[in-house]
Amino acid sequence: MDSRRFKEICEKIISTEREQNGIGTLGEKTLHAVLKEYFEPDKAKHEKRVGSFVADIVTDNGIIEIQTGAFEKLRKKLAAFLEIYTVTVVYPIPKIKWLLWIDTQTGKMTKKRKSPKQGRIYDAIFELYKIRPFMNHINFRLCIVFVDLEEHRYLDGWNENKKKGSTLCDRVPVDISEEIYFNNKADYAKFIPVELKCRFTSKDYKSAANISLYTAQTALNIFNHIGAVKRIGKQGNLYIYGRYEKKKI
Repeated sequence: MDSRRFKEICEKIISTEREQNGIGTLGEKTLHAVLKEYFEPDKAKHEKRVGSFVADIVTDNGIIEIQTGAFEKLRKKLAAFLEIYTVTVVYPIPKIKWLLWIDTQTGKMTKKRKSPKQGRIYDAIFELYKIRPFMNHINFRLCIVFVDLEEHRYLDGWNENKKKGSTLCDRVPVDISEEIYFNNKADYAKFIPVELKCRFTSKDYKSAANISLYTAQTALNIFNHIGAVKRIGKQGNLYIYGRYEKKKI
């Protein structure tokens, strides 16, 4: 991780976009553009056609796909790319987020307000569920990146203060705090709280991770599918899970 270089890239891309388009008209591409240059500075390796698709980055070590939105858009690409390349999916999660609102009439932007919510690794669960059939592939890799960013939204919502249902204008990164890589099923133990016992249920997981039961059940569905945990019994209506154990040779 290189926070200094990340900040330099942020400043360069944001200043370039604002010179061309103006504040509040950046489009939902700033975060994607910054991450693409951060993971591969050589622009000659960006946006390369591979078969019927265009990959974000193609290097001698494989493909890197920066996915800032919904993962269902990745499924066709992964089906094609994984058969011939190692593919690393990069997914950013806002660690610290500031909210800024843009008046649609005047274009003026409010002062930024820090969101009380901080991003966590479990924020990736529902997107990962959409690509779980590919996560066991020998060529699949995942990188979760925690970034600090400003979220710019238009004041065009349907309630009195125009914030409910508002339109996202842009997400502008300002710093990077952590990169977490998952190269095999053993690495997904990073999603399993260390305080959990060797045998646990979805309710135990919910409590240890401080997430909803639905999120816990979805996570364990994924990890059971890829072999990162295993179902070893039942307790009433709940499955009992065991941690992944690497076989001894």
